[in-house]
Amino acid sequence: MDQVENRYEKSTQDSKTKDMIVVFSSFTFVCFAIIFGLLVYDVLTIQNLLSFDQPMKSIMILVISSIALVVYGVVLTFIIPSNYIDDNNNSYQDDSLSKILILMFIAAMFEETFFRGIIQNVLFLFTTHEWVAILLTTGLFLVIHIQYFKKPIMLLNICIPSLVFGWIYFKTNNLLVPILVHFIMNIGMTTLFKYKIISVKK
Repeated sequence: MDQVENRYEKSTQDSKTKDMIVVFSSFTFVCFAIIFGLLVYDVLTIQNLLSFDQPMKSIMILVISSIALVVYGVVLTFIIPSNYIDDNNNSYQDDSLSKILILMFIAAMFEETFFRGIIQNVLFLFTTHEWVAILLTTGLFLVIHIQYFKKPIMLLNICIPSLVFGWIYFKTNNLLVPILVHFIMNIGMTTLFKYKIISVKK
């Protein structure tokens, strides 16, 4: 009986992961279409989105930010008791590593394309202040993660990374950098939990 239940739960989780990949992929394509429109109408330029003027600076920011955010996540894990952590954070750990990689990359691509590529850029055009645009974008980022309002400490878990992603984007003018940092942070934390290298505080 237990084997049947485990098989059913695994099948349900596989289906959920596939559905999430399809949803995030669809939203990402919509974001690409919007960005293409912003480029066509000269609201944004390629230089705003994919600048490779300072590759070493971008690589340094990518490496340091990725390490810092994974360390931040690990520290929070040891500080925050498990009953304050949202259950969704555990839902993908039993998937295969390949599915986790695909899901995490597409999710990071969607969120950064939407929040940094579209929202933050548009807000910056209206406000002309980088940190005002970053803060407002982070506010919207928190609102989208409405499930975390039941466990407000989780908002801290996404607020700091969102501020970092916004800062990274303006420092590099390359959307690929926050996408990669976001992906490395997510896959790093998920892998640490999946292989029981770290666990939540009881």
